Amino acid sequence: MFAPRTTPWPLVALFTAGYLAPYLLPTTVGRLDSDLPLSATQAGAVGSALLLSSAAAGFVLASRVERIGARTLARLGLALALLGYGGAALSTAIPAVVAGAIVGGFGSGTATTVAATLIAGQRDPHRASTAGLLTVSALAGAVYLTVPHLGPGHGLPLAAIALTALAVWPLTGRLPVGTPVAPARHDKARLPHARSGLLLAAAMVCWSLAQNSLWGVSGRIGLEQAHLGEATVGVVFAVALGAGLTGVLAAGALGARLGRAIPIGGGTVLIAVCIALSASATDLGSFAAGEIAWNTLYPVVLSYLIGLAASLDPRGRWAVLVGSASSLGTAAGPLTGSVLSAQAGFPEIGAPEQPVVEIPVETSAVPAQRAYDKAGSEVF
Repeated sequence: MFAPRTTPWPLVALFTAGYLAPYLLPTTVGRLDSDLPLSATQAGAVGSALLLSSAAAGFVLASRVERIGARTLARLGLALALLGYGGAALSTAIPAVVAGAIVGGFGSGTATTVAATLIAGQRDPHRASTAGLLTVSALAGAVYLTVPHLGPGHGLPLAAIALTALAVWPLTGRLPVGTPVAPARHDKARLPHARSGLLLAAAMVCWSLAQNSLWGVSGRIGLEQAHLGEATVGVVFAVALGAGLTGVLAAGALGARLGRAIPIGGGTVLIAVCIALSASATDLGSFAAGEIAWNTLYPVVLSYLIGLAASLDPRGRWAVLVGSASSLGTAAGPLTGSVLSAQAGFPEIGAPEQPVVEIPVETSAVPAQRAYDKAGSEVF
C-alpha cells in the first residue's frame, strides 16, 4: 500500500476532501442566511443537516470499508460530494439546496470514513492525520481569503467543496481495492476496548457540540456584533486557520512526549477561554484574538484525539465511530448556535455555564488512553 515512513498523500487528500465542509461551515451558513430566503435558524438547520448526513455515513460504513473496498467507497463519496454540493451551489431553490447539502454531506462522511479507516492502519497514524489537518487548514484559509472577493452568493463555498472532491478523484487510483472478508470471521471480530471507545465517543459528542455551536455562527458574530465587513472576517478566519497550521506542526513535533492527558485536557480548558472571548467580541481585536487562539489550539487537541481513537483498533473502526459521534455534536452545532444566539445573544453561547461546561467530560476520557497505551492521530 503506502511506504511505512512516508506520508500517504492519497489519504491526506481524501481526508481534506472529507473535512473541508465542516471547516467552511461559518461562511456556508452565513451565505445561506444572506443569499436565500432563510432565517438564521433555518440556515443553521441546513448546516446541521449536512453534518448529520456526514455522521450517518460514518456510522453506516464504519465496518464495511474492508468488504466494499476503500477505492470504491472513496470514489462513491467523492462523486456524491461533487453532485450534492455542486447541485446546491448552482440552485436557488431551497429544497434543491437542502437536498444537495444532505447528499454532499453523506459524500463527505464517506470520504472521511475511508480516510479514517486507512489512516488508523498506518504505522504512524499521527503523521498522516497531522498532514491532513495541515492541508485542510491551508485550503480552507485560501477559500476564506478568496471567496469574499468573488462576489455574493451561497454557491461559492459549496462550489469550493465540490471542486475539491473533483480534484481528489484521480488520487483514488492509489487506494487499495480491498479484500473480501469472510462473513463469519468478520462478525466475530468484535471491537476492542469497548468501554474506552464508548467513553471517548460520548465525550466527543459534547466536545464537538460545545465548540461548533459557536463556530457555526462565528461569521455572524464578526459581522453583527463586532461590526466587521465580510472581507475582514474572511481575513480573520484565514489567519486563524493559518495559526492552526502552527498548532498542527507543534502537535506533530511534540508527538507523545507529553502523553495525551496534558494536550487534551489542558488544551480543552484553554479552548473554553478562547470561545468565551470570541463570543463576547465587540471589535476587531477581541474577535481576532479569540478566533486565532481558538483555531491554534483546536487542531492540536483534535490531532491527539484522532490518534487516541485510531489506536483503539488497528482496523480503524473506533476511529470512524468516534469520529461519527463527534460529527453528531458538530451537526447539532450550527442549529444550536443559531437558536441560542437568537434567544440569548452571542456572549451567552460562550459563557462558561453553557455547553462548554461539558469539557471536563473530555478529560475523563484521558485515563482510558493511558490504560491501553494509545498512539495517536485524530478523532474524526
